Amino acid sequence: MSEILKFSSSDIKGWLESETSTIFIPVQTKAQKLRDEMNNALENLIDASKMLLDNSGKEIEKRNMKTYGRARALNKLARLFLDRIGKVKVPDQISYDSLSQFTQETQKAFFVTEVDIRNWFPKISPFFILDRRKFLAVYEKSRETLKMLNDFIMKEYIKTKTLEETFNLINKLQILEKQASELKEQGAKTESEKTLVENEIVTARQKVANLKSESAMNKLYQIDMEINALGTEVKNCLQHLQKPFIKTQALALHGGGAGLTQDEVKKLGEYLANPFEALATEDTGCLVLTQILQKLSRLIAEGKLKLKPEKARKAEHALGNILSTDSLVNLHQKCAAVIARRKQLTTSMEMEEARRSFSRLNEQIEKLDIQRSNIESQKIAIDKACNETLEKIRNHKGEIEKNILSFVDKKVQIA
Repeated sequence: MSEILKFSSSDIKGWLESETSTIFIPVQTKAQKLRDEMNNALENLIDASKMLLDNSGKEIEKRNMKTYGRARALNKLARLFLDRIGKVKVPDQISYDSLSQFTQETQKAFFVTEVDIRNWFPKISPFFILDRRKFLAVYEKSRETLKMLNDFIMKEYIKTKTLEETFNLINKLQILEKQASELKEQGAKTESEKTLVENEIVTARQKVANLKSESAMNKLYQIDMEINALGTEVKNCLQHLQKPFIKTQALALHGGGAGLTQDEVKKLGEYLANPFEALATEDTGCLVLTQILQKLSRLIAEGKLKLKPEKARKAEHALGNILSTDSLVNLHQKCAAVIARRKQLTTSMEMEEARRSFSRLNEQIEKLDIQRSNIESQKIAIDKACNETLEKIRNHKGEIEKNILSFVDKKVQIA
């Protein structure tokens, strides 16, 4: 097995140039020489076309009826020649592709020019015979130069096309490797930015946690926990009165036989909607609720609520406990006190400052989350571009290695 030569992407070009200099340089030199000769031929053809244009223009000015029509035809033809040849672009950089394209454009221009000469020069005859001969001499010489250029491309330059493409691939490979390096640096920088933002988010969230646990917000949380506990206690105290309350409300609103005042009906609705809030906002002694309970007891005793026996029994038992003890009054005092404490706390300067801090921190976290999301999107795009570039690098290396094997019959590996 032949030895595999290993090169870096920066060294492979110099090695390949030394290996192929005896073949490639002479071909490149000849290609440049023929390009220059073809360029000179086109310039001579332009000069010859200008000569036709000038001489036919002078003849047109003479207004000689014998030559006027033919002079105008030649003048128009010369303009066509100048426009057509002037559009042919001579390549600045020599390569197989650029020279091939140059040759094809020139061939197209010459083909149409050939048709024009064949169709129009006989019609201009016998006038301008010397001018036409001069033009045709320049044109034929240009055609010979074009044939030499085309033969060179088809027979000699084609042999080094693969080598030229390989040099181009090496140049592209070096550019791609530079791009991949830059993308990796951008990726690392983006990752660092993401880490910094995430650390800021952690710090801000810790401040929020501290604010909740150490400031007025924690006091508010504790009060709200106390309110929830008291709310449960109120519900438990009144749980067996829910159905009687509903039936009493219906009777008061639609039956008219509950015996409740408007204030009592309103308060009863509050107890059904939010027992804790209703009890907490009672006056001292819970007079309204006491009156409602007393009337409820009478309605149950009279059988006006149409409760099932078990529900009626439980309701009567609950009513007896509440009305015969101060438990509801004590519970009312606790509820009213905690509501007062909450109101005092929520309107305090301490709470206002905590709210401002909490709002500021949440706004900061929201902005940081958006920033992190943008960075992550940017990182995804960079990683995708980097992977695509690395794939192109692998393909270019494989193509270069294959071309070198086919051209110089040596196995190489580009690290």
